[in-house]
Amino acid sequence: MNLDGRVAVVTGAYRGIGRAICLRLAREGARVVVAHLSDGEEAEAVVEKIRQDGGAAFAQRADVTIGSQVEELIDVAGRRFGSVDILVNNAAVTNKAHMSWTEITATDWDYMHAVNLRGCFLTFRAAYTYLKESGHGRVINISSGTFHTGQARMLHYVSSKGGVIGFTRSLAREVGPDQITVNAVTHGAIRTENELEQFPDQGESTRRLLDLQSLKRRGAPEDIAAVVAFLGSDDSSFITGQTINVDGGWAMH
Repeated sequence: MNLDGRVAVVTGAYRGIGRAICLRLAREGARVVVAHLSDGEEAEAVVEKIRQDGGAAFAQRADVTIGSQVEELIDVAGRRFGSVDILVNNAAVTNKAHMSWTEITATDWDYMHAVNLRGCFLTFRAAYTYLKESGHGRVINISSGTFHTGQARMLHYVSSKGGVIGFTRSLAREVGPDQITVNAVTHGAIRTENELEQFPDQGESTRRLLDLQSLKRRGAPEDIAAVVAFLGSDDSSFITGQTINVDGGWAMH
């Protein structure tokens, strides 16, 4: 999965799955733009780790719900690194995702969709020219395994992540002639900082999760990053419009 010379923009990249994706793409040779909103110090730590390992990266703050900030993100990436070859739409709202449909307000619904779904559209729209000129443009959208399971008490989240898969399929049809591939990755329960914050009783939650999975180990951010690296490489050049599920054999489709 040689990514030498490629430029990758990863949103929601300062920790968890986003961090692992940045580190893996850099390890494969890509120059990485670590896009973040919440924590500049953690984003800079990702950049420093990549540089210590001999890679090239920089951090850029951007709210994916605001078109002007997304356009600036892509513009800075192009000016500093010369192109955008790989776009990873990983930014997502996960807090306030667990609630009954009766508790979800219209504001909750709109914000969840603005980040999780509209953000994918805005970043792609901003990066399209670079991706087309690349000749091997890759778009990888991070969705969720909850789309496959129809998870209860997450209606706004599951709906937005299902929209990401629809976005992936339709866009792949339109930009295939431009030699841009568009794929999605769904994942199950991955042990991240966010999970530890939401579910501090890891013993009980791990037992419940392993009962659901075919593979009896916890998923790690690196498991997702490996698939993203494959989809960003020339090894996946004849794959588009697809959803790869990485969840240890929980949902099978």
